[in-house]
Amino acid sequence: MKLYQELAADITSLIQQGTLQAGERIPSVRELCRERGVSPATAMRAYDVLEANGLVESRHRSGYFVSNRWQQTPNEPRASRPSSRTTQVDVSDLVFNILEASRDRDVVPLGSAFPSPTLFPWAKLARHLGSSARNMDPWSTVESLPPGSPELRRQIARRYLQFGSRVPADEIVVTSGALEALTLCLQTVTRPGDTVAIEAPAFYACLQAIETWGLRAVEIPTHPREGIDLGALEQAIVKHNVRACWVMTTFQNPLGASLPEEEKKEKRDLVQLLAEHEIPLIEDDVYAELHFDQHRPKPAKAFDRKGLVLNCGSFSKSLAPGYRLGWTAAGRFAPAVQRRKVTTSLATSVPIQNGIAQMLRNEGYDRHLDKLRQALRSQQGTALASIKQHFPSGSRVATPEGGYFLWIELPEQVDVLEVHRRAIEAHISIAPGPMFSARRQFRNCLRLNYGHPWTAQVEDAVAELGRIIRGLT
Repeated sequence: MKLYQELAADITSLIQQGTLQAGERIPSVRELCRERGVSPATAMRAYDVLEANGLVESRHRSGYFVSNRWQQTPNEPRASRPSSRTTQVDVSDLVFNILEASRDRDVVPLGSAFPSPTLFPWAKLARHLGSSARNMDPWSTVESLPPGSPELRRQIARRYLQFGSRVPADEIVVTSGALEALTLCLQTVTRPGDTVAIEAPAFYACLQAIETWGLRAVEIPTHPREGIDLGALEQAIVKHNVRACWVMTTFQNPLGASLPEEEKKEKRDLVQLLAEHEIPLIEDDVYAELHFDQHRPKPAKAFDRKGLVLNCGSFSKSLAPGYRLGWTAAGRFAPAVQRRKVTTSLATSVPIQNGIAQMLRNEGYDRHLDKLRQALRSQQGTALASIKQHFPSGSRVATPEGGYFLWIELPEQVDVLEVHRRAIEAHISIAPGPMFSARRQFRNCLRLNYGHPWTAQVEDAVAELGRIIRGLT
């Protein structure tokens, strides 16, 4: 992405998130040059892009202002309205077929579940991994058996402390990625035939885990900004004898939603509600480090007083894709999760555990995260502007405050499975809505990934996707 495009994307993001509001003056060209260290030509070109997209307007002798015509359109998607009945889950064939069609490197990865590998510090990771392998104490192969490397668990416990959650290292079980952590937790707190409360839409791996373990799901209405509906969850608990709840409380995949933690205290209320009924909460927290605000949102785990929250995290989305290193802070269930880990995969790679612990100890992680968050925030602004330009009127898109996904609700007559078929023919992947639903709902919704640098190829892909969608309206 060229410098003027990056600058335009940063300002777009500030407008999208409401930091700069309609009618407000934005920095002059001279101010922008001084603040950002760019040339007047670069600043002018960035403002030309913003003006062409209808985001800003110039006023004679007054400067540039956020356009009064600007609204956060496409509008926000509506909250889901799933059936209140429980259901068997049968989505694996659909998910595998869609994922298989997206594996080709030549396909533009708008449907990918991962950010661009170019955003990660591979050289630093390699140095830490090499050092940990060269200096590995042979006895660490025994000491790092479940629950995992003592030093890694200590470093993870320190990170919990940074965002207001006291988690003892003894409660942490290291796993081979977050998905193993989530699956081990699910199997620990349920038995086949039990009912699990989940969000609607939900991450497809959650649906697959429920399907594989022989559970039933009850889908709970979920708002694209504020997350799961606690009133509907309480009704489901009373009606269906719910045995566990699996929720992504921060930057939910696919919606990007986050349960508020301050004004409305939904995270605390969620924990209290489930504690009243002695229901474990499996908290999928893998995107929380990718926040655009100054502070990392607190997890529901921070409000847990009964050991019922099994918080699951990973370095796959924030530091080391492909290393497959995750964990769970499993509360009162930690010993049972540890035993289940031993009987399923025995242990997680010792050099990888030690290498990641070394990077955390040397504080290279936070410096990397600052750069990663800045890149994702910039790319989100560009993606939103591109969708606004190319998608048909009537489309609705959420504006998450972190992560790298956009959930888009298209006009009702659009079948996203047909959009997916045509997009793959054009070498573009998307993630269609039905793969996020136990009942294959959301047939006019899709998830797009903005976690890759916004190249001309990506912009052309969004334009082509818009043409495909308009052809089906």
